[in-house]
Amino acid sequence: MTCTEEYKEHIEYTFHAFCKVVIRNAMCTAVRTRNRKYKREISLEYLTEEKYHPLGTNDKYFQAPEPNEEYIVHLCGDTVILNNGLLVQALSRLPVEEQEMLYLSFYRRISQEKIGKLYGRSRSATGRHIRKSIQRLYEEMEGMAHEE
Repeated sequence: MTCTEEYKEHIEYTFHAFCKVVIRNAMCTAVRTRNRKYKREISLEYLTEEKYHPLGTNDKYFQAPEPNEEYIVHLCGDTVILNNGLLVQALSRLPVEEQEMLYLSFYRRISQEKIGKLYGRSRSATGRHIRKSIQRLYEEMEGMAHEE
């Protein structure tokens, strides 16, 4: 089958028409999406002038810790300086062995296998013990945060 010049021209016009339709539909979709987004948004002027909402809050969870508060903790013969009072209190409530295991794992980056050899445990038992210690530490910190 030979392609005549008229057939090639017809295919070209058809393709151009298809492209125009696709581009127009994409533009309509983008406009609808933008309009839906604008309907959900609330302007800052509306919030500050009409509703009288404050622009900032004083939430204790989002405040940075005081830079002067430093707590010194001695673990495995090293001195560690921590800035979080809740962490220090919760850490002090854990047994010394658990404190040392957490320190060796997170600060010294010693593998669980080596920590297990130091304390006479297997690698998996050491990992489970560290995870339980972290969970207890987290629960202690949550409990103290709710008390304040």
